[in-house]
Amino acid sequence: MHPELSYTIIGALFDVYNELGYGYQEKYYCRAIAAAFKKKGVNFKEQVHVPLSYQSSSIGRYFIDFVVEEKIALEIKRGNRFLKSNIAQVYAYLRSTGMELGILANFTEDGIKFKRILNLDSYIRKDS
Repeated sequence: MHPELSYTIIGALFDVYNELGYGYQEKYYCRAIAAAFKKKGVNFKEQVHVPLSYQSSSIGRYFIDFVVEEKIALEIKRGNRFLKSNIAQVYAYLRSTGMELGILANFTEDGIKFKRILNLDSYIRKDS
């Protein structure tokens, strides 16, 4: 799903890691990623507000680090492991927005690590 765009996103993440390395706060990685996206001509939004509703009542909101080309939710983390809570967070973003693909990226001591997360609910709705 979205292979070329995913490749471009991952390339930008590696560009940032190759220049900055490990040890910075997430906000600095996000700023560098935004600069890399601009340089590559990637259409994106930062800190996208996503409301969460239950029976037409607002019960909260999410802020997605990046929405790329209105197709991919990108969440940036710092650490050596993918936490279940981070994976669940990206999946919740996908369910709330209806997007089909999310990327969870970790800036680690050993380099950039990433997971592509599919919104399986969107496939079920399409097939119904």
